[in-house]
Amino acid sequence: MKPLKNELPRSDDALFVFYDFETTQDTKVSDKTNVHIPMLVCLQQFCTACEMQDDIHVNCERCCRRRHSFFEDPVKDLLSYLCEPRPWCKKVVAIAHNAKASDSQFILNRAIFLKWNPEIILSGQNIISMRTQHLHFLDSVLLAHALT
Repeated sequence: MKPLKNELPRSDDALFVFYDFETTQDTKVSDKTNVHIPMLVCLQQFCTACEMQDDIHVNCERCCRRRHSFFEDPVKDLLSYLCEPRPWCKKVVAIAHNAKASDSQFILNRAIFLKWNPEIILSGQNIISMRTQHLHFLDSVLLAHALT
């Protein structure tokens, strides 16, 4: 085990993304059960160059456009966007509010389909944290409870 360092981790090489899926529940699995199907994902992002910029409509010189939405194949499009090459970026931290409910499940299903091998931290059956490649997905609600 590595000893703890008395310093904050670097964030100048990270992109922070806040995302949310909107779903439909029209698809029946059985007589009593419907499945959530993502139909839209919206995201906002920032890096250390634009984190103090209040106006989300102002593009960043480093991370470019700071808000996006995808609706053709929302999960695939989100992951494709997060995996785009960014020479300055070593990690992407993607945070969803209450992701344990479904957002993390959509990401996990696609990661398995892509044969990625994510590292997952669970609280019961809820995904608190999922890491794969340079991506780190967090649930803001469960993370906030863990920190208090």
